Amino acid sequence: MRSRRLMWIAWPAFLAACLLEMAVFALVDPQDLHWGGQPLALSRQGIYTLGFFVFWAVAAVSGALTTLLSLSPFELNRCPLEPAARPDGCPRQVAGQAGGEGLSCRTGN
Repeated sequence: MRSRRLMWIAWPAFLAACLLEMAVFALVDPQDLHWGGQPLALSRQGIYTLGFFVFWAVAAVSGALTTLLSLSPFELNRCPLEPAARPDGCPRQVAGQAGGEGLSCRTGN
């Protein structure tokens, strides 16, 4: 499931970065960009590459936040450990314990 969620984030972010790259650099010439009053010391292709990865990272962070916020409380707080491997003090240490199925292994949750 984790790899599926990763693809839910990475693939749309990649497509968004492609579209942003085309839209931005259709209007902006990379050789006209300046940083701190000085022209960028990168080649045109380097600026395209850097821009693409920046767009991809921003879109991926946006998608990751959306995915995190779409998780149910059970998915977010469930303990990833088997009942026998849970640490002492875990409220879900005993399998089949009534209630609290969504509790995490941390004490006090």
